[in-house]
Amino acid sequence: MASEKHFKYVILGGGVAAGYAAREFAKQGVKPGELAIISKEAVAPYERPALSKAYLFPQNAARLPGFHVCVGSGGERLLPEWYSEKGIELILSTEIVKADLATKTLTSAAGATFTYEILLIATGSSVIKLTDFGTQGADSNNILYLREIDDADKLVAAIQAKKGGKAVVVGGGYIGLELSAVLKMNDFDVTMVFPEPWCMPRLFTADIAAFYEAYYANKGVKIVKGTIAVGFDADANGDVTAVKLKDGTVLEADIVVVGVGGRPLTTLFKGQVAEEKGGIKTDAFFETSVPGVYAIGDVATFPLKMYNELRRVEHVDHARKSAEQAVKAIKGKESGESVPEYDYLPYFYSRSFDLSWQFYGDNVGETILFGDSDPTSAKPKFGSYWIKDGKVLGAFLEGGSPDDNKAIAKVAKAQPPVGNLEELKKEGLQFASKI
Repeated sequence: MASEKHFKYVILGGGVAAGYAAREFAKQGVKPGELAIISKEAVAPYERPALSKAYLFPQNAARLPGFHVCVGSGGERLLPEWYSEKGIELILSTEIVKADLATKTLTSAAGATFTYEILLIATGSSVIKLTDFGTQGADSNNILYLREIDDADKLVAAIQAKKGGKAVVVGGGYIGLELSAVLKMNDFDVTMVFPEPWCMPRLFTADIAAFYEAYYANKGVKIVKGTIAVGFDADANGDVTAVKLKDGTVLEADIVVVGVGGRPLTTLFKGQVAEEKGGIKTDAFFETSVPGVYAIGDVATFPLKMYNELRRVEHVDHARKSAEQAVKAIKGKESGESVPEYDYLPYFYSRSFDLSWQFYGDNVGETILFGDSDPTSAKPKFGSYWIKDGKVLGAFLEGGSPDDNKAIAKVAKAQPPVGNLEELKKEGLQFASKI
């Protein structure tokens, strides 16, 4: 007979949101045996952003237990022992294959069942693979993706096995930019390939992208834009040897890293819960259309109060904050205390080479560029504002100090009126510092 276990609270998923939710439960007070985290990963929740950065460094690489949650936001590090001390059950290497919200039952691949009173869906995203599109040769060895620590370990092994070889990075977003940098640091010959006219098109303007592309080119990273990978060649062992592009170019490759986006993992709940914009629809407390079922992090489509619209946000900052909000709401309901609605300021950041940028707000409207965006400068420092209906709605800054970054966050939150765009361009960061 397969085992059945009952918990008052179950967090499904073992990523960043799960870890921060567990910490909030412990803070609010949870009795031993009341809470379980069910994760298909083999390790306790960790700060996922480390995987595309310090985990892959040639020297002083980050390793677990160094980056378990909640160190990424300056909090305490929750080691596996922490969960046992708090009486929180960590159920690892367990994949849930069926969720029945009506009977409040989860079933694992091994046939174990778990019942709950309150469920937090924190399943996150899965990576989009080229094999999903039937790309020729996409199942060759050393065509790698990055989402979980297992993926990162495969990448580390490939970097060591193919030292000084040729790497092709498919995709020009976060993963593409961060991994191109880290592969270059590992002495690979790196070529980035993406279909858009410039890198990070969902956020960067052409002006911002021009800086990063030139900076990367100066570091020796080659960039091929406006085309896609349509096939791969492999040797007799099945190891990738080349990437074939739609424009006819063939690039030699010892390693291929693909970063073409993710998909929220919501399949288990299809037809059982209201969905919107590719995610599970929630209210301002992350409760879904099914009472007692909450969704947090990548999978949640929630009311973004500032812009009065429903939005789904794939970012570590929102994963952390939505987790805390949901647990406060759950505990508030139990004690009859009211919790303020989630009022999120969108925030994105990235680090690569010696660069570091932050963005706050919404990237809509006209843009102006200010500061020193010369990629050959010793310490480039520049930014952009997005202006719509006479107000600043978004702000981006490369090379800012912690105080500078606080200032641009304030601007995006306050949405100050702006009269003259030329003046704003001249003032640059000063404008933000006055808010």
